[in-house]
Parts: sequence; structure tokens; C-alpha cells
Amino acid sequence: MFIQTEDTPNPLTIKFLPGKEVMKTGTADFKNNELAVNSPLALRLFEVDGVDGVFLGSDFISVTKKKEEEWFSLKPSILGKIMEHYASGEVVLKLNQNEKSVSEIEDSDTVQQIKKLLETRVRPAVAMDGGDIQFESFEDGIVTLLMKGACSGCPSSTATLKMGIENMLRHYIPEVQEVRASGM
Repeated sequence: MFIQTEDTPNPLTIKFLPGKEVMKTGTADFKNNELAVNSPLALRLFEVDGVDGVFLGSDFISVTKKKEEEWFSLKPSILGKIMEHYASGEVVLKLNQNEKSVSEIEDSDTVQQIKKLLETRVRPAVAMDGGDIQFESFEDGIVTLLMKGACSGCPSSTATLKMGIENMLRHYIPEVQEVRASGM
């Protein structure tokens, strides 16, 4: 198995491309091993001392390291854990049978437009950098987004939000006045 790596705009995060499907649909973001109990792959990666976060995309795995660690010492162990996982034949993510799908309240036309623009124009570009952006809310002209993977904590994420996403959404949807990251 040959796994490619790509740097991301976030110096603490590297994108690993195993050349195989990682997630059939959606993404998964794990900030620690306690949150990764349903992902054998993420649990394996958290076994590597120095791993601070794992984000799973359609065809990539973004790994975030602790600030004091160096990539040259972490990469071989991470690559080994990814190969070990795929050789094991285990699933990437176990589905929790007790979870029920939440029926969403009908989105307004504005929210539908925002979600469509994020899905078609923003998420593919952000995925190329090893991250994801998830819509959280739209209230009083303010769009709140959750930054995941390499985007979470990335030095350029504020510029991406303000200069890129906010300008685009304001251009297409006059009701949008501002874009914020969740927790700001």
C-alpha cells in the first residue's frame, strides 16, 4: 500500500491519502481518543504519541499533531497505523445502531442557498486542504460555520472565512452580512 502525504495550510496538520475510500459519505472529526470509540482507524492513530486530532474525509485522513511534536518523528508511525488498519479489514467507522436520524426542520430558502453554495463551492476546496466546513446556523444575517480537520485552528482559516466564504455568500445572498466560525 502506498500512502501519499500532503501538507495543509495548517502546519500542525498533514493530509494522508491512502489511495482508497476512507468515508463513503460525510466526514468524521475526532479531537481525542475518547471521541473516537466508534472508529477503529482513529483509535489506532491516537495510539501514536503526539497525535492531537484525526479527521476522516472521503479519500483522505487529516492528522493533527501536538505543537511540541515534529512531523519527521510522527509520520512513520502514522503511516504504519494506517497500513495496519487497512490490512486488518476493519471498518473505518462503526455505526451506532441506537442513533436515530434527526428529522430536520424545513430550511428557509436562504439557508438552502447557503448550504448549496457551501456544498458545491466551498467544501470541495476545503477538502483539498484536508478539512471541512459544516453549516451550523443563520440568524440575524450571520452565518455560523464549524471548522473541522485541518481548518480547525489553521492560521489562515480566518482569512478563508472572511475573504473567501463571507465575500462569496454576500455576493450571492444579500441577506448574509457576516460569516463566523463556531465559538467566535
